[in-house]
Amino acid sequence: MTMIIYETLRLYGAINGLPRKVTREVQVGKLALPASIDLLIARAALHHDPQLWGDDVHLFKPERFAEGIAKATNYNAAAFFPFGLGPRFCVVMTFATTETKIALSMILQRYTIYQEKRDSNRD
Repeated sequence: MTMIIYETLRLYGAINGLPRKVTREVQVGKLALPASIDLLIARAALHHDPQLWGDDVHLFKPERFAEGIAKATNYNAAAFFPFGLGPRFCVVMTFATTETKIALSMILQRYTIYQEKRDSNRD
């Protein structure tokens, strides 16, 4: 269930991006960022980047998270941030994830999953 929640948050996250302020001049690759500018780190750009997630980036594949977030992101801490990143990380991520699992469990208790029997002569 955790893998499904994480994959849902990756594809359809609750935040659009992370606003940050550059406090000193910073070099990011070939890009020089001057001090005192505001940035918006786009969540969708990173969560849908084929270089980070593979060619099947737009597919719903919860098994990406089978070995945890670190392995799914190739140990790139900034590749997955459904609840923020760094010192402003939302501390309720664990609570929200647990609450989602409880709600889904309560909903799924009311359903029965069955397999329909097929007539072998119909094919």
